[in-house]
Amino acid sequence: MKNSYFDLIEQSYYFPQEGFDLRDGHLTFHGISLKYLIEKYGTPFRFIYLPKIGDQIKKARNLFNRSIKNNGYRGRYHYCYCTKCNHFYHVVNEALKHNVDIETSSSFDIDLILSLYEEGKIDRSRVIVHNGHKTESYLKKIHLLQQKGFDQSIIVLDSVVELERIRQLWGDKKVKIGIRMAINEESQSSYYTSRLGIPHTDIMDFYLQNIKDNPQVELVMFHFFVDSGIKDTIYYWGEFQKALSLYVKLRKEAPSLSAFNLGGGFPIRNNLGFEYNYEYMINEIISNIKESCLKEGIPEPDIYTEFGKYTVGESGAVIFKVLETKQQNDSETWYIIDNSLMNTIPDAWAIHEKFILLPVNKWDHEYQRVNIGGISCDHSDYYNSEDLNQEVLLPKYDSKTEKEPLYLGFFHTGAYQDSISGYGGIKHCLIPSPKHVIIDRDSNGNFIDRVYRNEQSPEEMFKILGYNTSDQ
Repeated sequence: MKNSYFDLIEQSYYFPQEGFDLRDGHLTFHGISLKYLIEKYGTPFRFIYLPKIGDQIKKARNLFNRSIKNNGYRGRYHYCYCTKCNHFYHVVNEALKHNVDIETSSSFDIDLILSLYEEGKIDRSRVIVHNGHKTESYLKKIHLLQQKGFDQSIIVLDSVVELERIRQLWGDKKVKIGIRMAINEESQSSYYTSRLGIPHTDIMDFYLQNIKDNPQVELVMFHFFVDSGIKDTIYYWGEFQKALSLYVKLRKEAPSLSAFNLGGGFPIRNNLGFEYNYEYMINEIISNIKESCLKEGIPEPDIYTEFGKYTVGESGAVIFKVLETKQQNDSETWYIIDNSLMNTIPDAWAIHEKFILLPVNKWDHEYQRVNIGGISCDHSDYYNSEDLNQEVLLPKYDSKTEKEPLYLGFFHTGAYQDSISGYGGIKHCLIPSPKHVIIDRDSNGNFIDRVYRNEQSPEEMFKILGYNTSDQ
């Protein structure tokens, strides 16, 4: 019976597959030699592969536009990038190369937009969709943005009280607004209705009483978002149809309403067995909207999506070295890696998110069930559950007897991990943020790699904490 790690993966999944292959017994990622990166930069390090961002944008845009054409749909498609998913300049800049619109969620997002404008990365015709709770600071900065000529800036109301604050701040100047519908959460949620948005039973009355005859505001967008994602489930289609029905009712009263915003929610690959029919889901969305609009005699709206995780998630990875193998009892083997999982991929710890976990080397070794532990002193700093049989299976490795270390990679970690862990800040047990590498391709298709930032130094952390400062 074949029982090498390679045999396990080959028999369980199609392999090689998109993004992953072997070269001389070592894993590659989109053709990039991870062995080369390890030898050049050491471990641990995280990297971002910028071309994957453009690939994702083009894929979704092409599928939506193809479905629009095939269905004879008269609205247009707008791809928005959610900045909160990954704020790094090199990531946002890469997305902007593909002419995406922007979704913001906080006050400082507007400073980011203004910075990009001053650099000439965006112009004032860019559509900017403003989501999230509208603090006083957030609204003031949106107002400043619009004063600078961003006339495609749309404020999506997250609650009814935001409208009065907008009216007071904008005065007689008309402002484009959207309305977000609060969805009903899935049955396993700890609450029934999302705190985000306005209850769907209140929206029609709110529009008729506060917006319809109000010369200060123009309703242009209807927004809804299902947190668990755009999936072919009874739950998703139920919320979708509820939102679509409400859009139709609003459009009959509001001639200015022209945009239906699906929010985010396209899934990304988090295991080698991942399957998702993007083309089918997009076609169902387009055809359902068209059918409802034709039936009710209203124009088909422009369709907006706000893809964050889908845009950048599959572009990122973190590479570790196994420092030590520990046999704690007859059945539990631990691989201790050279950083903290809580610090580097916090979603795995906080919400039990799964990522694609693969060894870089030793694919010819037998496999075994293992737990992966970080070097922090926290018992929660571990990873021990994968989609394959609900356990982590990796090549057998003995740190005491083998000269070459085992290297592990967590892939498709490009979304949220740096934001949640607080990149460049203080980390649990003062374990530093690892080296950050950017990988791109030149005009000839050759790889270019460079260090964006080295591993966080003690001095950087001490300065944040107030040590060794001149004012003490």
